[in-house]
Amino acid sequence: MAADVPADGLPAEEPARDGLLRQLSRFVAVGALSAVVDLGVYTLGLHLGLATWLARAISFVFGTTTAYVLNRRWAFGVEGGSRRAAGFALLYGTTFVVVLSVNALALLWLPERWWAPTLAWAVSQGVGTACNFVVLRTVVFRR
Repeated sequence: MAADVPADGLPAEEPARDGLLRQLSRFVAVGALSAVVDLGVYTLGLHLGLATWLARAISFVFGTTTAYVLNRRWAFGVEGGSRRAAGFALLYGTTFVVVLSVNALALLWLPERWWAPTLAWAVSQGVGTACNFVVLRTVVFRR
């Protein structure tokens, strides 16, 4: 029976689950910081009079750049390279379309109130974040 237990004393499923939880918690922390960058740039763009779609597009680029650097190095702990960068660019290019579409749809459905652009941003950010974690973990930053 002792042969079935690894040296760390944990069943084989535990390290994999711990790895997933560690990655997910770091991904959430990076996501929170990236979201602050994204929302800050979005809000600044709106205050400067940019069209909503343009402010969202620019903010997405800033938030995405922050997310790539921190997720690659800290959350998923992998080396860079052209293949990973290309995978990331493809994923985030797709997410870009999804995020802008969800943001636009949310603005159509929400009443015209002062808080609507921020709520539309939050909804689009949530959808994009969920998609990104799954694809980053299983494809782009897979070891």
